[in-house]
Formats: sequence, structure tokens, C-alpha cells
Amino acid sequence: MDARNPTTAFQQAELTLRGIVLGAAITVVFMAANLYMGLKTGMTFSSSIPAAMISMGAFRLMGGAGILENNIVQTQASAAGTLCNVVLALPGLVLIGHWHGFPFWQTTAVCALGGLLGVAFSIPLRRALVSGSDLPYPEGVAAAEVLKTGQEEAGGHGLRDLLAAAGLAGAIGFATTGLKVLGDGLSGAISLGGAAFRTGTGFSLALVGVGYLVGIGACLALLTGVVIAWGIAVPVLTALAPDAGKTAGQAAEAVWSEQVRLMGAGIIAVGGLWTVASLARPIAASIRTALSSTGSSLGSDHPREERDLPIAWVGAGALALCVPLALLFGAFAGPAGLGRTLTVLALAATLFTVLFGFLMAAACGYLAGLLGSSSSPISGVGILTTMATALLLPLLLGQVGGPDGERFVTAMALLLTAVIITTASIANDNLQDLKTGQVVGATPWHQQVALIIGVGVGALVIAPLLELLYQAYGFVGAPSREGLDPGSAMAAPQAALMTQIAKGITQGELPWMMVLIGAGLGVVLVAVEAWLRRRDLTFPALTVGIGMYLPLSVEMTIALGGILGWLAERRLRARVPGPERESVLGSARRRGVLLASGFLVGESCVGVLLAGADLMAGHSGALAIAGPGFASTATWLGLAVFLGGLGVYFWLVSAVDAEARV
Repeated sequence: MDARNPTTAFQQAELTLRGIVLGAAITVVFMAANLYMGLKTGMTFSSSIPAAMISMGAFRLMGGAGILENNIVQTQASAAGTLCNVVLALPGLVLIGHWHGFPFWQTTAVCALGGLLGVAFSIPLRRALVSGSDLPYPEGVAAAEVLKTGQEEAGGHGLRDLLAAAGLAGAIGFATTGLKVLGDGLSGAISLGGAAFRTGTGFSLALVGVGYLVGIGACLALLTGVVIAWGIAVPVLTALAPDAGKTAGQAAEAVWSEQVRLMGAGIIAVGGLWTVASLARPIAASIRTALSSTGSSLGSDHPREERDLPIAWVGAGALALCVPLALLFGAFAGPAGLGRTLTVLALAATLFTVLFGFLMAAACGYLAGLLGSSSSPISGVGILTTMATALLLPLLLGQVGGPDGERFVTAMALLLTAVIITTASIANDNLQDLKTGQVVGATPWHQQVALIIGVGVGALVIAPLLELLYQAYGFVGAPSREGLDPGSAMAAPQAALMTQIAKGITQGELPWMMVLIGAGLGVVLVAVEAWLRRRDLTFPALTVGIGMYLPLSVEMTIALGGILGWLAERRLRARVPGPERESVLGSARRRGVLLASGFLVGESCVGVLLAGADLMAGHSGALAIAGPGFASTATWLGLAVFLGGLGVYFWLVSAVDAEARV
């Protein structure tokens, strides 16, 4: 069967009840995995390809399915990998004590309204950025290739690889986080002449998978941020202001947390601004094309592959969403006692969210088409939005006095940021899905309906999952609660950074010098990125900034995954003759992606299950069988298991016979 043949494709089932049910189940699983990973490390992963593989395996057990039905399932489930970007900002409301958990209706409304706006924005942008452009959309095309491969009998090997990797990572995660018989990382610090140096790595196969997925270019940029932060900035700052009351490790951690990661924020802010500015012309062209296109309809006078939801419906839906959005902002700000200003605030916040959200959605969507979703500046969007809202809100509200007033402004800034991040993330990922659909011959309006369902399902489960993880583990920097192990608290690094920025601006205490130094570095790095891009090389400046504010153990483990993938590819290139090389490399890469996705799903889902066990027990570490005295032995055992896992992974993704396995 040729999936690109419109006649053949049209005869297949596409938007079906069983597909919607399966897509919903996969969405919940990957939602749990992404939330766990996002709160623990600050990184989330795309669920499209593993969702496609699970869908093909599940439908095979039901008697089989066509490529279009599988495409609908992965389209719906992709919402799990994007809605979870709300963890970049929303946990900040808990960190500042404005929320004491995640209230169901407000959390659901943030995700649902932001997600539906993202879907609405992606529909007019499809004609300009997908069907009407030559943007490559590398991840969307890759997902289409996986769907095509999965239609062949050999595709079953891919599902087995994914499930085997999930089982291995889940077992290791259970031994590490649950039983405590394996250590989760190794670190050390020294002081030389008053300058503190720190190094270390984690032992997470899931993070190795993240590194493999993002590739060597992004990992080198990440390592550049590590060198700037931990090899230059931290030693210099600790030498200039030594603290005799702290160990080298404590001093290094304090300087990084309070100052150095704000330099990373400056780099990301400049990178985000540069991205938006450089895309001003194509964004404007996209908007003109979308507005001038009157052919977006369900009518039979248009080819099936070009039928979107009617633009009139989409416009009316976007306007209708403004009403509950204003009600959300009004209800959130109600307890602050703003009087008549409350209505003004709700309307202004809604207008800002829609206009700025569309701009960010278009920018992220264009960059997703150019470089892939992983390179889209979602972190930059969050930091820019946080800065803008924290600066603008006091101008609107006037002088806010006292800790309660400052906390409210900070909370409002984080809420607006959470909605806009969700909008931009969904639009960014949806355009990749629509490109996948274009390649396999799908019907756009079917995909758009599936996207809406995916947003709805994801929004309903995200609040209970966030509440479960928070109650079981807590967050670093949040008010402590009895029964929680501080060592098990989740870092929520991106939310912590955006909270630090919003609080610093609101309270007038932000170390702007660190931000400005980072901005200066960002200008240099953006110039380097542009120069390398003209030579077809990838070195994203945004990722350098991310490398400066994510925890060291997270960054180093991710970098190991990227280096491992690069070495595996070099090994294959050296061993495979020319005519067969590209086919083998493509198959090996697909297998590596599936194994990496399995690592992520297995470790994260075990983490969520352990959170449930801890919550029922009323304290952290409910299943632990090893005490503090075993910590040193657990560290070395964890290192041995981790190195063994790296070796097996390298062998699998560099095997010459990989093409026979995927």
C-alpha cells in the first residue's frame, strides 16, 4: 500500500472511536512521564514517535489498522509532550506559597484554554507554514517515516525495543528511587585559592535518552553552558566573595543558584528576542496568507488533504475562548481586593495573552519547521513573558505594597506565562503533526479534531498528576511539609528560575548585572549560531543558556547521551560500505529513538507509581530497603549499572544489523 496515494488513503479509516480511546490512554501515560521528567530535570520529550509505535502494536493485536488511523493516534497523544511544558511556570505558584497544591479547576483551565488557543492558532498557520512553504519539519517527516515503516511487518520489532527499554529503565528506576539500593549520581567539589569547582553526573538512562534525542549539536551547546557556568563563572564569583562558613560544594551551589543561572536567563532572553525578530517577515507573511485564504473549509470542492476546520469556526472559537480566559484571570485575581481594577486587569491580561501568544506560537512554529520542535525557544518564550508581565503588571495595578501585594504580582505574572507557554507549545507541536499528516496523506481537519481531544484529555489529568507528584515528593524551595524527604524533592528548575526572575523584578531585587552579562554573552552566541547555521551546523544559543541554569547532574547525563549517539554513528559510518550506509544509519537512528523513548517512559512512569506509594504511606521512601549507611555502596553500584546500561545502549544503536530490527 502506498500511503501517499490519495485514493488509497481516502479508503482507510482515519478518525475512529477506537483510535480516540487508544490515543487518550497513551496521552495519560506520556503525560505522567513528561510531568515527572519535567519537574525532575526541566526537560520534556516528544511523545509522537513512541505513541505511533505503541499504536501500531496495539492495533496489530486488534487485527491491524491503516497508516491514517495510526497517525490520528500519535497526533492526539502528542499533546502529552507539549501540555506538560506548563511545568516551566505553573509550579512557581507553589514555590512562592500562593498555591498550596494544584487546584483542579484553575490548573485545568490554564492548560485547556492555552492548549485550545494553540490549536486555533495552528490552523491558519498550517497553510502558510506547512502546505504553503518549503520548511523541512525534520521531526514531522521523521514521524511520518516511522509510520510508514511500521506498516511493514518488521515494524513490530520497534515496539518490542521500546517496551524492553522501558522495562529496563523502569527496573533501574525502581531500584534507585524506590528501594534505594542504587545511587542516582556522583558529584564532587574542590576549592583552589578560594575558587570553588564542582563536577558530577547523574546515573539516569532516561536523561541519556534525552541526549540521544536532541543530538550532538544541542549537547555541545549544553556543555558550553556547563563550562561557562561551572568552569568559569562559579569559580570566579566564589573567589571574589569567599564564604568561610560553607564547603566548596555549598559555596558553588549557592553562587550558581543565586547569580550564575540568571546569566543563563539573559542568554535565553536574547536568543528568544533574536528568534522573534529574525522571523518577523515570515510571520507577517504567514498572517497575510492565513487571512487572505478563504479556502479553509470542509467543503467537497477542496481536495481532502487540504480541508481544515473552517476559518470562520476557528476565529469564532478563538474569540469565544477569551470569555473563560478573562473569567480565569478575574477569579485568580479576585482575592487580591482590586475593586474596579479587577475588570481592567482581566481584560488587559486576556488581550495580552491572545496577541503575545499568537506571536510566540508563530515564531515557535516557524522555527519548528526550520530546525525541529526540540530547537523551538519555549524556554525563551517563558523567560521573555515572565520579564514582560512582571514589568507591566505594576504599571497597570499601580504601587503594590507589602509582601502580599508583591506575591500577587509575581503569581499573576507566572499565571500569564503558563498560559502563553502552553499556547506556544501546542501550536509548535501541532504544526509538526500536520506536516506528518501531509506526508502520509491525512485529512487536516481530522487531525485538528484529534488535537482538540488530546488537549482536553491532557488538561483533565494534568492537575491530579501534578498534585500527586507534589504531595509525594515536594519541590525544592517550596514550603516544607512533615513526612517529606528533602533529598527526594523535585527541583522544578525552569519554574524555579522564572519564579526567581518574577520575584526579583517585582521586589526590585533582581541582580540585573548578572542578567546583562548573560545578555552580552547571548549576543556573541547568537552571532556564532548564525555563522554556523550558514555552514549547515547546529549550535543553538538558547541551549547554551539552558546549560547554565539546569542542575549540573542533569546536564552532564544528557550530554553523555548526545556524545554516545555521535560515537555510534561514527562507528557505523566506518563499518558500513557506501551504498548501504544511509539505509543502515536511518534504521539505527530509528532504533535509537525508540530505545531512548522507552528509557524515558519506563523511568518516569515508575517514578509516578512510587509517588502514589509514598502518598499512601504518608512519607517519602516508603519502599526503601537500604538506609543512609548504604549510600556509599549504592553510589558505586549505581555507577556500575549505569556504565553497563551505556555499554548495552551503544552496542544496540551501533550494530550493523540494525536495519533488520526496526
